Amino acid sequence: MLFDGWELQFSNWTGHPFNVNNNVNGINGDPDGSGHGSALQSWPTPADIDKIEKAYVRKVVDTVSDFDNVLYEISNESAPYSTDWQYAMIEYIKSYEAGKPKQHPVGMSFQYLGGRNSTLFNSPADWISPNSDSRTGAFNYRDNPPLGDGSKVVLSDTDHLWGNGGDRQWVWKSFLRGLNPLYMDPYEDPPVWERLLPNIEDVRRNLGYTRIYAERMDLTAMTPDLNISSTRYCLANPGMEYLVYQPASGGFSVDLVAGTYSYEWFNPVTGTKVAAGSFVSEGGRKSFAAPFSADAVLYLKRIPASSVGK
Repeated sequence: MLFDGWELQFSNWTGHPFNVNNNVNGINGDPDGSGHGSALQSWPTPADIDKIEKAYVRKVVDTVSDFDNVLYEISNESAPYSTDWQYAMIEYIKSYEAGKPKQHPVGMSFQYLGGRNSTLFNSPADWISPNSDSRTGAFNYRDNPPLGDGSKVVLSDTDHLWGNGGDRQWVWKSFLRGLNPLYMDPYEDPPVWERLLPNIEDVRRNLGYTRIYAERMDLTAMTPDLNISSTRYCLANPGMEYLVYQPASGGFSVDLVAGTYSYEWFNPVTGTKVAAGSFVSEGGRKSFAAPFSADAVLYLKRIPASSVGK
């Protein structure tokens, strides 16, 4: 996270180095006397402050660009005044990294207060972190996420969805819709902790369970689909692999390509594989019912014809 917007708007502008009272360079990040530093993230910046900001960005990129596990976020919770500045910074990082051996994803997270998810989707960012609202119909990123359509990598971050929130079902629903769930551990004192405590370990464990399946599957070949399973939560490479989530108790169906499949039932409450076996599908809809109550995960993988019967 290269910059922060919360502090400039709400917290500690008096302690910021670009406050004119805190530097001997004559830099005034609040030329209009607004009492906050939002001008630092408005385009164009006052007094060519963007030159200093870009020098800092270059230093960060030069320092970490040889690592693989790097994502750049322009600013956390900067309001809509920052849109043009964030777009320019995204393009600047991409341009600067283009001449280096490795290039890393550059992202934009939800703008607070008053932002819109459309601003993120219209940005030049590689990844985005939206708030709970969706661009489409009845979907929302909390409990009925829209499909990840590939236009942006979507990090479904509880910080921007609730502040403090999220549960086991949010983890699986997000993952099965092609999103990347990120959990912000609660940071406030009771009563927030007391309200969320039953979910905290459950969420952490299920983030781990989704990662296990992500590493087992040929994830790059799988896409989210609303129609393959009657549960509407399915990652599939049709005819090869299917991962299905049933948020509630009860049977459901999956539209399969003809073939022989192994199956595995996983209980996300207990974290255990409950049953496994194989079956032959002639193609079309097949009904399933979990061998336990509550929400369930079903993993199907095609058995190659050369291995059938061995």
